[in-house]
Amino acid sequence: MSLTPIYKVIFLNQSQVFEVFARAIYQSEMYGFIEVEEFVFGERSPVVVDPSEEKLKNEFAGVKRSYIPMHSIIRIDEVEKEGAAKVRDASENTVTPFPYGHMGPRGEDN
Repeated sequence: MSLTPIYKVIFLNQSQVFEVFARAIYQSEMYGFIEVEEFVFGERSPVVVDPSEEKLKNEFAGVKRSYIPMHSIIRIDEVEKEGAAKVRDASENTVTPFPYGHMGPRGEDN
């Protein structure tokens, strides 16, 4: 395993599931957020281009640090090496977010 850990972060973003790789992840000082730094994108052959990975590379180009809400995180894994970053529709996802609701004035669910 490398000296610097690499993390695979899977999270929901605007009805899409993002799967990105990063070298640093922290609990943010902003309550309810995870900080993700040092994004890693695999170097592939210039002949074969993965449109999903290119979309993410462009989306995070110039981003020093990203703050992701904790409730959007699906999973964080420490991996041995980076893979291909991916974007897919959340409708393809079989993970259901944890339900949270609003409590009424007398402790009744609304």
